[in-house]
This record gives sequence, C-alpha cells and structure tokens, in this order.
Amino acid sequence: MAAAATSPSAASSSGGSGGNTAEGEMAAASAACACPICLDSFLDEAYLDTCFHSFCYKCICQWVKIVSTKHAEPLSSVQCPLCKTVNVSIIHGFNGESFERHYINQDPRKRHLSDAHDLITQFYSIRDIIGNTSSVQQFWKQRKYLRKNIWLQTWLRQEIQALTRDENVDAFIYHIHGVIESFMKRQEKGHASKMAPPEKRREEFKSLLMEAARPFLLGQTERFVAEVELFLVSHLNIDAYSRLRVQRLKESTSHVSREQDVLPQDRSLEDHYLYFLGDETDCNDEI
Repeated sequence: MAAAATSPSAASSSGGSGGNTAEGEMAAASAACACPICLDSFLDEAYLDTCFHSFCYKCICQWVKIVSTKHAEPLSSVQCPLCKTVNVSIIHGFNGESFERHYINQDPRKRHLSDAHDLITQFYSIRDIIGNTSSVQQFWKQRKYLRKNIWLQTWLRQEIQALTRDENVDAFIYHIHGVIESFMKRQEKGHASKMAPPEKRREEFKSLLMEAARPFLLGQTERFVAEVELFLVSHLNIDAYSRLRVQRLKESTSHVSREQDVLPQDRSLEDHYLYFLGDETDCNDEI
C-alpha cells in the first residue's frame, strides 16, 4: 500500500524504537481506514453492493456522476474504481439496524422484489459467515427443534424469492416446508429418534433439506440449508433475525473494506477521480 510505505512504521524498523513502531502501526491502521478517493477518514461510510469496497458516500456518488458523463445512455450499473467489479447500488447510512440503498439511476418502481430481498441476496454473496456453534449444538442436543416456529414459512418465502429472483415460489415453499415439518413430526413421535445422537439427527435433517432444495437452488443449496438451520436455532421473528443479519453483514464487509488499498497521497482529489476513470477514458478515446 502506498500510504503504508511512507508511514513511520518503515522508519521505526531501521531505528529500532518501540515507540516509533507503535506509532507506525497506528499510522498504517489509520491509512487502511481512509476513503480511497479523498484519503480522509470515512464520512458517511458507503460500500458497493457486490465487491463491498468502502468510500465516503459523497465521494463515490461524485465518482459515479463523473463516470455517467462519459456515457451517452444513463447508467444502470457502475464498476468499482478499485477492482472494476460491476455494482448496481451503493449502501450507506448504516446504523446497525437499517441502511439506505442508492441505485445507480434505476427506477425503484420497476423493481418486483423489495430491499429486504436484496439484503438476503447480498448476504448470500458473503462467504464464511457462521452462527454460534454452541447454540447450534444445544439446539439439537436439547431437542429445541421441537418448538414450533410460526415464522418459518414466511421466512422461507422471502429467502427463496430472493435466491430465485422470482415471486411465484409457492410450490417450492410448500415442498421445503413440508420436508421440515415431516422431519420434526417424526422426531417428536419416534422413540428410536430419541436415542439417536444429536449429530446424527442434525445430519439427517440437513441431508433431507439438501435433497429437496438442490433441484431449485443448485450451487446455493448448501448455504441455504445452513441459513435455515441458523434461523431455526435463533428462535427470532423475521424482523429481529433481519437485524441480526444486517449486523453480521456489516461486520463481514467492514473486514473486507479495511483490506482495500488507497491511492498515493500526493494526488489532488481531481487527480484521484481521473486515476479511477483511466480505463473509462481510454475506452472512450478509442471510440
């Protein structure tokens, strides 16, 4: 990272001073938390919906505005200035429970699915998000799965609509919900199941659910099954679980955003925008 190369940490390694080393680490951490465009601390931190790189909301909006002037038609998506990943919206105003979503020149009236569905889709794009392992183990060991979840069917509807991008998922929902209900009833009535180890009951549940969901969800099946289990373990209603998800998403994306590079500090703000627009400008020059 360019900013880290000139930080006090580099000087401290040659001087051998413990104090300078600490100062260097603090400077490097501060640089990693800076907006890649203005190189200042984040002001209304915003991130793009696919790659999750973070910027000041005003900075990234200004960058989108500049990009749009290079195209004759209105933009429906924009490339990340850092990694060139295509994104369709900017997430900002995050307070731990809710957020605002700015679509790149997209008319919300044309959208069939809600922001709640978009949050689900976004959540599934994050890898390695896991729940509380202890809570999952207790759920199966103490047979808490026998407690009826009155929100399950509605939650499944939102989840499946988001993953398939289709509102008409009734048949799929009834099938998945039926598999879950059938398993729970067998566990409640069967004497043999009471003797089975919790791990075996859990594996049977996940195997049945994967078999039922795979024809519809294909590569997303394993993650979907894991999310169904976590929702059942939580015993939360849909709103409370959504807030929990938002927090998990924020924690994950914050980790990603801290790893992004920043531009050299000797550039003006205008130079930063031109630097990011380099590929766009080259394409237009060729045309």
